[in-house]
Amino acid sequence: MPSLALFTFALAAVSVGSSPLRKRPAQIISESTVQWEQACNTAGGGLQCNPVAVAAFSTLLAGAGPCDQQNAADNMIDLAKTLNDNAEMIRLTQIFAQQPRNSASQSIPYCQSAPRNEELNGLFRCQWQGDDLQTFSGGIAVGGSGTIPFGMTAPVSPAGSCPANPSGPIPDGSQLVNITQNPASPLSSEIPTSIGNVASAATTPSLTPAGGGNFRLSNGKAAQQLNAQFASLTPSSSCASDTSTCVQGSFAKCVSGSFVLQSYGTTLTCAALPLVNYTGTSSHARIAATGATGGLSGRIMGCVVVMRQGSWH
Repeated sequence: MPSLALFTFALAAVSVGSSPLRKRPAQIISESTVQWEQACNTAGGGLQCNPVAVAAFSTLLAGAGPCDQQNAADNMIDLAKTLNDNAEMIRLTQIFAQQPRNSASQSIPYCQSAPRNEELNGLFRCQWQGDDLQTFSGGIAVGGSGTIPFGMTAPVSPAGSCPANPSGPIPDGSQLVNITQNPASPLSSEIPTSIGNVASAATTPSLTPAGGGNFRLSNGKAAQQLNAQFASLTPSSSCASDTSTCVQGSFAKCVSGSFVLQSYGTTLTCAALPLVNYTGTSSHARIAATGATGGLSGRIMGCVVVMRQGSWH
């Protein structure tokens, strides 16, 4: 028996020495949609809320397909839109869409198709800190199929980050919704996002139906003012932690007092665009549609706003 014990120990030592053991990151998946389901019930969703929430968090299991989580998020947005475009449900869905999936210690491939709802455009999941950030499921190295989010042309940097947490991957087993309330999306405060192949910025959290006056023109001018402010920012500009904006045409989030830039490719630019049905600015319409002239910042005449798929609109 002593010789057997020695042999077993020797095998263990070889195994550890040849390939470092990694703990498989996991989470309590049901926690990912708790706040969304509460918001859904508050909005009057009733018996519709729980089945959608359960179906959604089930896509965080390790065996789910690359686009299952995004498809579930689309279903969550669809329900929110039937409940008066409930902004809280949409915000929480945008965070859910970026929640890491359970993994086998390797990064999870990204969905390679566009979502149905524009509110999810440009959003992709974070990875866990315990994941191998250079290797995706199936042993695929960074740069291979599925390792670059849809619409992007270069690997995510920093590796494992996502728009809502641009500083890097999140702690194993944690919930993104408990880390940030800022999903980097069209309907949240001072947060740029990608709409289709357009990186845009939203800067007004409230979606208040206009009661009178030329609110569209006001929104257009407000978006122009924001874009003029964006133009003055640099990566070294001072900022308040967890705020987001556009810096030099890229999405930027303030981390520890300085901006961390996230590029969406050479054909994309980050900008504020106005709403046309509500008071505020978001990515639902172009500045020119409001009657405001002068382009993004009010200094360039015409209706050119952002570059989309290589052509100006």
